[in-house]
This record gives sequence, C-alpha cells and structure tokens, in this order.
Amino acid sequence: MNTLTPVHFTDYYLLNPTNPVTVHLIGAGGTGSQMLTCLARMHQGMLALDYPGLQVTVFDDDTVSPANLGRQLFAQSEIGMNKGVALITRLNRFFGTNWKAVPRRFDALTLSGLKDEGAANLYVSCVDTAAARFAIAGILGEYKDRHSYQRNRPLYWMDLGNSKTTGQVLLSTIGELTQPPSQRHQPCGHLPFVTETFKALLENADAKNDTPSCSLAEALTKQDLFINSTLANMGASLLWLLFREGILYNRGFFLNLHDFRAMPILIR
Repeated sequence: MNTLTPVHFTDYYLLNPTNPVTVHLIGAGGTGSQMLTCLARMHQGMLALDYPGLQVTVFDDDTVSPANLGRQLFAQSEIGMNKGVALITRLNRFFGTNWKAVPRRFDALTLSGLKDEGAANLYVSCVDTAAARFAIAGILGEYKDRHSYQRNRPLYWMDLGNSKTTGQVLLSTIGELTQPPSQRHQPCGHLPFVTETFKALLENADAKNDTPSCSLAEALTKQDLFINSTLANMGASLLWLLFREGILYNRGFFLNLHDFRAMPILIR
C-alpha cells in the first residue's frame, strides 16, 4: 500500500528561468483586474530576489462601464476604454513594467496573429462562463503533447471562478510535466484541467445571465464587493508557493466568503 503523500514539484524552468516567465491573463474584469495587480506585486518581489520576474499579456475585449467602478479596479476617467488597455497603461506607469494588452477575445484567431508570442508559460483565466473555460481548454489542449524547449513553453493553467459569495481556484498542468524522484512523496506530474476535474458540473451549469449591470448597486446584487479581490489574493498566494517553494500539496481551494471558510483541493 502506497502511503506517500501526493505532491507536485514545480517544473524546473520556473525555478531557474533565463528569461521573465511569460503569463497570459485571460479576462480583466472583477477578478482579472485584481489578479493583474497581484501579478505586478509578485513581479516586484521576484526582482528583489534576483529572479527574472514576469512578462504579462492581458486579453479582454470588453470596455469599462459605470457599473464596473468600485468592484473592479477602474476609475471614472477610464469609462469607455478597453479594460485591458486601461489596466496595463496605468500599471506600467506605476510599476515601470512593459506589459502588454490585447483588446480582443482570447481565441485561436487572436493567438495566430501574435505568432511566437501567442504561447506563454502560465495561463490565468478569470472568465464568467463554462463555455469560455471549455474554449480555453481546447486551445491549451493543443499544447499537451508538444515537446518544446522554447522560453514560452506552456506549463500551467490556473482558473479562477466565483458566484456571489463563493469561488474556487484550480491549478492544472498543460500535459505531463517531468517530476524528480522522491522517497518521501508521490510526485504527480499531471494535474487535470478544470474542464476535466469538474466536467459534469460545468456541462450542467445553468445558463448565466450576461445582461450588463446598469449601476454598481445592481452589480453588487450579483457579486459581493470583496469576493473577487479575496479570490485573486489567495490564488496569487498559490502561484507564489509554486515559484518560491517548488512543491505543492494543494492545487487549489474552494472559498466561501460569507462564512469565512476555505477548503484546499489536495493533489491526488
């Protein structure tokens, strides 16, 4: 009987990269806008520790509306601007980064136009629907069996999703990642996509009402004021462990902000 604890060891490239780790952030709304700030803070911490840092590209085709103010990180002067462009412009000036915004939906057509920059080491999705997650899974699934040693080789996908006061974060590998031998742990090189782990739930998910909110007050009836920022900060903490400690015992968590409870998702 195998009693070793299942763990995932971080891919070696992320522990000792020769270039900034490339990140594609998909969605710049409630959670995405918060996650982008977390990634910028992570980038600054990495540079202080003599790590090459991050190079982030944001994908979002939506524009800022009055209902986004307050819950999402946008100012009144940015109403009408593309969300990704607004965030990246402000963030680059604040942190001195040279990150990019693509004001288009994350899909195969958009990626084909980016050529070599269409791939990234890490994908972080902050999208609203099950259909969007299946679409992302279809794109990233194309990389699973490709054995590339390029600097932007796809390695991980983190998905963040939430309802009004609950949410979840799940980290997946893009294909099987090589694991070192261990006598103390049971290394797991394959962490299934969210569309595989929760396939039945996503397929049976009720159709979401995507009617835009007309005001912040209306938006707050759909999602609590702090669910997005809490989820983003906890998700970023998981990424920080991935980079800094090199070993994970949990690949995500469920969060209930109303009851102040979080439950880790163990690696199996």
